[in-house]
Amino acid sequence: MEINPYNVLIDRSGTNAEKYALRTHLFGTDEVRPMWVADMDIATPEYVLEAVKKRLNHPVMGYEIMPDAAYEAQIGWFARHHALIMKRQWLSYSPSVVASLGCAIRALSEEGDEVIVMDPVYPPFYATVKHNRRTLIVHPLRRDAEGVYRFDLDLLASQVTSRTKLLLLCSPHNPLGRVWSRQELEALGAFCLDRGIRIVSDEIHCDLVYAPNRHLPTASLSDALRENTVMLIGPGKTFNMAGFLISTVCIPSEELRERYDAERKRLHWGEGALLSHVAFEAAYARGDAWYAGLMDHLAGNVETIASWASSQNAIGYRKPEGTYLAWLDCRTLGMGDRELRDFFVREARLGLSPGLGFGKEGSGFMRLNFAVPRSVLEEALESMGRAIDGTR
Repeated sequence: MEINPYNVLIDRSGTNAEKYALRTHLFGTDEVRPMWVADMDIATPEYVLEAVKKRLNHPVMGYEIMPDAAYEAQIGWFARHHALIMKRQWLSYSPSVVASLGCAIRALSEEGDEVIVMDPVYPPFYATVKHNRRTLIVHPLRRDAEGVYRFDLDLLASQVTSRTKLLLLCSPHNPLGRVWSRQELEALGAFCLDRGIRIVSDEIHCDLVYAPNRHLPTASLSDALRENTVMLIGPGKTFNMAGFLISTVCIPSEELRERYDAERKRLHWGEGALLSHVAFEAAYARGDAWYAGLMDHLAGNVETIASWASSQNAIGYRKPEGTYLAWLDCRTLGMGDRELRDFFVREARLGLSPGLGFGKEGSGFMRLNFAVPRSVLEEALESMGRAIDGTR
């Protein structure tokens, strides 16, 4: 019988895995199942690891440049999966999306300029703006009656000024799981173009999208938006490769690319590590079949949570359109944010990400990472259910 690689239980203890090593620091105990930080408790593809092992047969581990073949593998992936034709000169290496975010902010704005961040969102968006001495414009996303979060462009128009230079977009959205529609992205893009606001688009979750939804790269929507967008991408989420510290930045605009490259060279983060280059190229060049299996597994986990949520009335859940993150509405439990966090730790024995950490609009919510074997998810949901029953 063939083993399903996505359901294999893996012991990550002793590996310095952030998700596990920080349990006591974050939750006050290591007796919790950690389902917070966004990496997968699923093995990195074997073909990627084999490529790395093969490279280790060579005895010299010196400086290496990122080869064109690695970029071409990524270009081919985006052509196949996103109908986006990228050019080699548009792409450059970065150690991470967060590093790219800071570089883009410094390259495309000045100290004191305003940067739009949407609430709730991945916490480094806020921190990177503040650390670079820019002014935050926090735009609260609006949750409609069906639980769908949307841009409020009328409100945003009242928030921006002549000093607003950048909009940080999370697409697909972490933690909400939204996959923005063409209509939404085009309206937001037109808003920015009309006001001379550049878009820095974090698209690291772009491959993790569930049918019938489709990820639309911001740079693919029009020629004007292509020239107005800095796109942050990479294999870390799709292939569970965050530990390789490799991503790329795609900037079609020659003007924006020159400004970004000048800042990147000033930071001098180089071309990355040779084993990362090997893993990157292998992931994109040979990943289609593994990726299809992963998406089938994650889609099954989405349905597992939905079935569980429909069996109880305490926690609200809307199926994510993308990502492997569940945004759990816990407000009917009637707890404050600190009490809610402690409840999940002490009663459910789960280490989740508190919604308030993603911004004020996240109050009363919790984020659960479901990129785990099915049995792990089922046990976590059972534990959560028992804890909830104990409150009734």
